[in-house]
Amino acid sequence: MKIILLCCTALLGSAGPALASSAHGGGETVASLTNTTFGYAALALFVFAYILVIFEEKTHLRKSKPVMMAAGLIWVLIALTYRQLGIPVEEAHDAIIHNISEYAELMLFLLAAMTYINSMDERNVFQALRSWLVSRGFSLRMVFWITGLLAFIISPVADNLTTALLMGAVVMAVAKENTKFIAIACINIVVGANAGGAFSPFGDITTLMVWQKGQASFAQFFYLFAPSLLNWLIPAAIMSVFVSKEIPEAMDEKVTMKFGAVRIIFLFLMTIATAVSFHNFLDLPPAAGMMLGLSYLGFFSYYIKAKEKRSLEYDKPLGISISDQDDPFDIFKRVARAEWDTLLFFYGVILCVGGLSQFGYLALVSHQMYDGLGPTYANILVGILSAIVDNIPVMFAVLTMDPSMSLGQWLLVTLTAGVGGSLLSIGSAAGVALMGTARGAYTFGAHLKWTPVVALGYAASIYLHLLINSRFF
Repeated sequence: MKIILLCCTALLGSAGPALASSAHGGGETVASLTNTTFGYAALALFVFAYILVIFEEKTHLRKSKPVMMAAGLIWVLIALTYRQLGIPVEEAHDAIIHNISEYAELMLFLLAAMTYINSMDERNVFQALRSWLVSRGFSLRMVFWITGLLAFIISPVADNLTTALLMGAVVMAVAKENTKFIAIACINIVVGANAGGAFSPFGDITTLMVWQKGQASFAQFFYLFAPSLLNWLIPAAIMSVFVSKEIPEAMDEKVTMKFGAVRIIFLFLMTIATAVSFHNFLDLPPAAGMMLGLSYLGFFSYYIKAKEKRSLEYDKPLGISISDQDDPFDIFKRVARAEWDTLLFFYGVILCVGGLSQFGYLALVSHQMYDGLGPTYANILVGILSAIVDNIPVMFAVLTMDPSMSLGQWLLVTLTAGVGGSLLSIGSAAGVALMGTARGAYTFGAHLKWTPVVALGYAASIYLHLLINSRFF
């Protein structure tokens, strides 16, 4: 996202006068370094790294690798620049420590959440839901509405990527070779998953970052429920007219949840409550609450492992080894299955954006966008940009710039950054993932044909937010 903002700055004439930039760690301000050789080099490194991220599907180079390298090199340039200008070395040290601290909070929070999601997946929670849906004998139009609605409902708790993959699997199992239906249903799932994640601190990385920064309380995010719902409903209602009422043959598929699955779901809800309580009542980081909640799963996994191991030892004849499929539940295997590429990508993004902030680029972008366009138009632009580049760097850039905005404006940028990615298939992790799993059916071009309809939902959600939440502006 940050790169998009930087591109906008270039288009607006970013080679303007130098501005002041805050060095977050040191608490002092230093002169803008945007017009220095090292400043240009840092910007070029980030742009090049993000180009590699955008073309990940073509190059098969994991997105974390280029941004991690760019992050390290940018901070080398910062240190060299500070030495050249005689700025105390502690400024760079304190600034990078500040960024690493922000990343640590985000990473620990996500690690706990991902471990719970992986544990529920291992206990067949999602597979059982999928098997129930494909065995019901619903019409294609009913499957279209059910999968979209479930994407909207599940994504506020599970991340939108997991939700999209689950619902996409249902669509492909039901529709089989019906590529036309798969394409339109996948678009509906992407819009629903992104919209559902926009009104919950747990639904998307961007909402999580806004919550952890304290720009909105946990309860205040739910003021976005109606705009988010409208964002999905308008495109869904229009697209559903073009979906057949044909009833495909029901599949005879039966999957049951493993021992302890329901209790893990309950523990996940308790973990969310713990994180919220840490933030709201104790003024402690939500990540600390999530890690406490992870210990709930840790102790319960000990019970599951002991029970399953005893069961296997009882059932297996002597001398026969236990296969991987029969291996008892182990929480550390679930931790290992976390999306480490994604977590390391966040590290690279946060340190890249933090580094560019030290050079003064964020202050320049903030001046061009929020002072030049005004917060409302700037926040709407953030959502449009998020359809082209990942919304996480954009939102982190906005949070780092920290423009002076009302609660209504912070909720607006949370909404637009969350749902703006639905405008294009490459605009969100959900869309990119479904392009991979529904290859040949759900494509960039297939989504692009429905972009005007999705844009109607985008515009309507913004209008409704400005209307019903006007008291917060």
